[in-house]
Amino acid sequence: MYAQFSIAEQLPEVKDALNYQKCLILGNSMMLLSFIVITLSITVTFVFDNYVAMSVQIFAHIATIVFAGALKLGYVLRCVALHGFGNKNF
Repeated sequence: MYAQFSIAEQLPEVKDALNYQKCLILGNSMMLLSFIVITLSITVTFVFDNYVAMSVQIFAHIATIVFAGALKLGYVLRCVALHGFGNKNF
């Protein structure tokens, strides 16, 4: 079985299983980090907008867009890894 956030001690009998494992770890980590940054930037932009400077709000808007793209890229990496391991459900 493959692990989600660390290299598994026993990988499945798949060609390039270690590379798929690294791809899965990278994809999951990117998705988690992107989700956290998007949540923080939306919070700064819309909840605490009276307490932060305009330049910080602009940066938070841009970060929301950039990290949404990173979230999607992480999901694609995760799908590639799971497909390589033979999963058909994403």
